[in-house]
Amino acid sequence: MSRLRRVVVWLGLISISLWNATAQAEDWPQWQGPQRDSVWRETGVIKKFPEAGPEILWRTNIGLGFSGPAVVGDKVFVFDYLHDGGDLTPSASVRNRLIGQERIACLDAKTGEQLWEYKYDCPYFISYPSGPRCTPTVHEGFVYTVGAEGNLTCLNAKNGKKIWAKSLKEQYPLEETPIWGYSSHPLVDGDLLYCLAGGEGSVVVAFNRKTGEEVWKNLSSPQPGYSPPTMIEHGGTKQLIVWDPESLNSLNPIDGTLHWSQPLKPDYTMSVMSPRLSGDYLYAAGIGDVGAVFKLGTDANGQPMSEEVWRGTGRTGIYPGNSTPFIEDGVIFGCNIRPGSYMAADLLTGERLWETTELISGERPAAHATAFTVKNGNQFILFTEKGDLVITKLGRNGFREISRAHVIEPTGDAFGRPVVWTHPAYANKCCYVRNDNEIICVNLAE
Repeated sequence: MSRLRRVVVWLGLISISLWNATAQAEDWPQWQGPQRDSVWRETGVIKKFPEAGPEILWRTNIGLGFSGPAVVGDKVFVFDYLHDGGDLTPSASVRNRLIGQERIACLDAKTGEQLWEYKYDCPYFISYPSGPRCTPTVHEGFVYTVGAEGNLTCLNAKNGKKIWAKSLKEQYPLEETPIWGYSSHPLVDGDLLYCLAGGEGSVVVAFNRKTGEEVWKNLSSPQPGYSPPTMIEHGGTKQLIVWDPESLNSLNPIDGTLHWSQPLKPDYTMSVMSPRLSGDYLYAAGIGDVGAVFKLGTDANGQPMSEEVWRGTGRTGIYPGNSTPFIEDGVIFGCNIRPGSYMAADLLTGERLWETTELISGERPAAHATAFTVKNGNQFILFTEKGDLVITKLGRNGFREISRAHVIEPTGDAFGRPVVWTHPAYANKCCYVRNDNEIICVNLAE
């Protein structure tokens, strides 16, 4: 073989190798991952932690926030609050006044070095005031954020320059900001950006994602709730699912017309979880033992419809707080808000299959016990409110904990116990997770 031919073959092999590496990699550009389904599809991920725990590749100081990070390519986007004054003492029913700035920061994914930041003054008057709730949504060079007081912002992902911004609270007035802040992660689909705003006829609003111009709005409810707008496809038809505090709704994502609506009214306006579709079945549930599964189909005219399969009684189903359950093989896995445990239930009947406090809180249940569940390959990775990563196998007949590592300190407070209530991002064979002091990069490469 000639020297030139050997070089060509060598370069070709390198190209194939690089392509395979790229093909196996996947960004985490928004809430719950690329497809908003809590699945991490990257390969080469650790199956068991080393005895000393996983390596922390870097740490970077940040401000307050419940908002999880987003990762795209070699950049990490984090949304936080720079607190200048006011009472941070948490209470489920009392609003706190804070002075400070909301900030979107872009970090180097390999080093944690800050590349740019954008911030604006934003006084708070909400309960649990420790920063913004919504994970940034990064799409085709734009970064979209919704702050705790309803500030909707679109930035250039490369340099952090503002493209457009508006106040949901001012444009779609409510009597007052939702007590736990604007919490519905913004959703991009095509040329539209979907946000929950509130007000008469504007619970959900679709904007032109490049200009911020309103395209359509629909639904009415006293409050918008906290559940993110969710896009599903069933029977070849896309449906925008919006769960406000009074009903679960399906809309045409292009023009906002209503396909169907089902009553589903949790206590304290706490529609929180992302509704989950599994096959023909759509599940949503929340506090007050309010939950249901609906079978989706089409009517005689071929239009989307839904039919109730079962509705929760308190002895059946799972009723989560601020984390979304995972559905696999006809089983719902997730956190039950009261008394506070991790459990499994049958999707088609709601029958509870097993329950444990071991995965989150230990020997005793804890109210609003929280763990964020992500699937990777044939295993599940849970991030618990104690700051632990837990590798586990989940099934109809029970769970098996494989490995556990404590990676970050819980800096928040809930019901008198320390917690970290923020969804990690998984990308580049790493876990990116934050508390109210720092964001860290945890090496999860096999």
